[in-house]
Amino acid sequence: MKENQKEIAKFSQKDAENYPKYEHFMTEIVKAVEPLMDEAPPELIPGQLMKMRRELGKIYRILKPLGMKNALPFYELMTAPIAKVMDRWFETDCLKATLGTDGVIGFSASPYDVGTGYVLLHHVIGGLDGKTGTWGYVFGGMGAVSKAIANAAQSHGANIFTEKEVDSILIADGQAKGVKLANGTEIEAEMVFSNATPKITFLGLLKENELPADFRQQVQAIDYTSPVTKINVAVKELPNFISRRHEGAGPAPHHQTTIHINSESMQMLHEGVIDYMNGQWSRRPVIEMTIPSSVDRTIVQRDGDHVVLLFTQYTPYQLKDGPWDEEMKKKYAQHVFSQIDEYAPNFSKSVVGYEVLPPPDLERIFGVTGGNIFHGSMSLDQLYFSRPIPKYSNYKTPIKNLYLCGSGAHPGGGVTGSPGRLAVKEALGDSKKFLGIF
Repeated sequence: MKENQKEIAKFSQKDAENYPKYEHFMTEIVKAVEPLMDEAPPELIPGQLMKMRRELGKIYRILKPLGMKNALPFYELMTAPIAKVMDRWFETDCLKATLGTDGVIGFSASPYDVGTGYVLLHHVIGGLDGKTGTWGYVFGGMGAVSKAIANAAQSHGANIFTEKEVDSILIADGQAKGVKLANGTEIEAEMVFSNATPKITFLGLLKENELPADFRQQVQAIDYTSPVTKINVAVKELPNFISRRHEGAGPAPHHQTTIHINSESMQMLHEGVIDYMNGQWSRRPVIEMTIPSSVDRTIVQRDGDHVVLLFTQYTPYQLKDGPWDEEMKKKYAQHVFSQIDEYAPNFSKSVVGYEVLPPPDLERIFGVTGGNIFHGSMSLDQLYFSRPIPKYSNYKTPIKNLYLCGSGAHPGGGVTGSPGRLAVKEALGDSKKFLGIF
């Protein structure tokens, strides 16, 4: 904290003094709100007044620790533009925009749009090793998380099949009975959990007559818009930033953090959104850079080499100037690299290889509708009671024994495991015969 304050004081002594107060405020909000992430949203069914009272009472008990002091600031954070929230705390444009960038990450919105305050909150909920708001690198890459889960499941007798495309979910008498693979193989099961997006689950893997028409209509209306293009880069040396020169082969502390580029002001972020709305990528794209190899050397082969991950926006799914072909992706990568060069002049010449994943590629390769990494926009109308749609926020579906367990369900995107855990809890409650397993 002292080091952060020292850096902030170069721009504003007042902001340096307010920064720990802001961090404390966010920590208090997170402590109160985080339990909502570990509980299924209440079922608010019209006509069942007593049940609605009980369910709303649960929310009150969870949020009660906020107290009157934080209740109104919490309400503002949930509903206000992130630009307004930051104006309450700080006077320095670059600090406000750097912190506020988390309010638009993965979100097709301007920092001046309502709802961006919640997106910021979503990014600071959670933590590691008892430290709130902390993110971490996974040794061996993100795939190591999946492997750990797979190993644990297999140790309990699970069978795991990969590279087996699912053609459809099998339904009989209004109940899920298993899945049919693209090769024609049918796998029977007493319960089916889908980690795919709601659109793929309900509109791609089920027949039209297997779901109520109004349910299908609501699923079709889910917003999957995404402004994100991911670029994975291999470099032969670490970025050497003008603002913090680095001598030596090893990484400095700032290389091990999240690095925000083109976040000098909220207006800069907003202008990027205007470009995006006009069907073009941002002239000054918001760039979130991480260098996992600065911590985990197992993901590189040679001394000096590094892996740089770039989370960039705003980029339309469909460009005004043509499709995302190889030439267009190369052009965009060069645009992003030239932007980084303004901060770290050695970056472009250090690149030895890269991969560009615009929204259509994220959709095609990973099955995330619209390229949206959260399985649906994290806008206020698609959260909590309404995720994925109203009346079906409790992981259940109109089809018995079919559950939604991915990020399209509450609490949404992020590496939390919460949607899967909560979906299983609902399933256990529905079927007592499974209670003996856990």
